[in-house]
Amino acid sequence: MRQDRLRRLRLLKGMTQTQLARELGVSTSAVGMYEQGRREPDHKTLARMAKLFETSTDFLLGTEPERQKGFEDLLREFKTALIQQEGLMFNGVLLEDGDVEKIMDAIRMGAQLVVSQKKERPKDG
Repeated sequence: MRQDRLRRLRLLKGMTQTQLARELGVSTSAVGMYEQGRREPDHKTLARMAKLFETSTDFLLGTEPERQKGFEDLLREFKTALIQQEGLMFNGVLLEDGDVEKIMDAIRMGAQLVVSQKKERPKDG
């Protein structure tokens, strides 16, 4: 199994190893070992992972290539990274979870503005 994929999917869902372990019906240490590549999940657990993360077992096993990430995928990863930063500050001001959500909304609005401007721009030719 591709442990990097499991860890990334877990973080994208905003889950801890303990939360994932509970969902899968395994121990927290088992999840840790899966993510370190020191243990492989059984077929039943692998199937539960695929269902939970809405992906295929082939993707988790690494036999299916990683798909191109879309804008929303990248935003989810960015949001997860922001939330995981303890004591995150901007210009000396401590940011809270609600602030992170406002930042994400602002990024989406900025992207929507760019897209709408591109649609309005006449094409050369």
